[in-house]
Amino acid sequence: MSTLLQPAPPGVIEELGAGPRRRTRGVWRVLGYLALAVAAVAVLLPFYWMIMSSLKTNNDVFTIPIKWWPDEPVWSNYADIWAKSDMTTWLRNTVLLSAAVTLLQVFTGSFAAYGFAKVRFPGRDVLFLAYIGTLAVPWQSYMIPQFVMMSKFHLTDTLWSIIALQAFGPIGVFLMKQYYESVPDELIDAARIDGMSEYGIYRRIMLPLSVPALASLTLITLVTTWNDYLGPLLYLRSPDLWTIQLGLKSFINQYNAEHALIMTGSVLSVLPIVVIFLLGQRYFVEGVATTGLKG
Repeated sequence: MSTLLQPAPPGVIEELGAGPRRRTRGVWRVLGYLALAVAAVAVLLPFYWMIMSSLKTNNDVFTIPIKWWPDEPVWSNYADIWAKSDMTTWLRNTVLLSAAVTLLQVFTGSFAAYGFAKVRFPGRDVLFLAYIGTLAVPWQSYMIPQFVMMSKFHLTDTLWSIIALQAFGPIGVFLMKQYYESVPDELIDAARIDGMSEYGIYRRIMLPLSVPALASLTLITLVTTWNDYLGPLLYLRSPDLWTIQLGLKSFINQYNAEHALIMTGSVLSVLPIVVIFLLGQRYFVEGVATTGLKG
């Protein structure tokens, strides 16, 4: 009888209590996965509708109720858009602008960030805060003075206007500075003792160590420049200088609102960015995840 009244060992009690907690964690995990699935569907649904609309006739794009799958896919839309528009010129201008702006922003952002992060000079922190503070100023507030300045330099209606205005960016400086601060100062000091110049440290040490951050900055700048609409709308007036974003606008006036072709052009516009992101997503995620961590 005394044997039956003995208390259970501590390990058994802990095991009995762990069962409900484990089940609770499992329920929350399932709910989390469901929430992520719903969010993924909500994000991807507009892209699915865009792709399906590119395979419809113009009259079927905005039918009610919505047709989530075309009755007969109109694959000829992808051939018609090249015949009815100057898509080659639009894509060439977009690629040229995106590549030039991205290369310049990556270079200027990483170079300036090295100075703010690893070079000591009077007023460094104040200058950095003032430069980053420009992020709080909306572009619309200085858009007109900027346009007047470009007009005086005779750069309007040229691709150089967009390149000159977007060659520098505070976001790139902030992103790269946060990443550079994760590099130990002892490594930089050792290179200086060995006689390496600041330019050599930047080129031979900092750049190879910051590939993930550079990939993140490259992708962010590329996507922003590729999708830019207001900048080219202000400065690029000649049709032979239009980017793909301006070119798609022309379908509304010139082709009586050809919504199917607009969706087709949108798919062609998004496709290169999707491919680039899929190829570099590992570096992008790593760069974002490690930015701001102290070494």
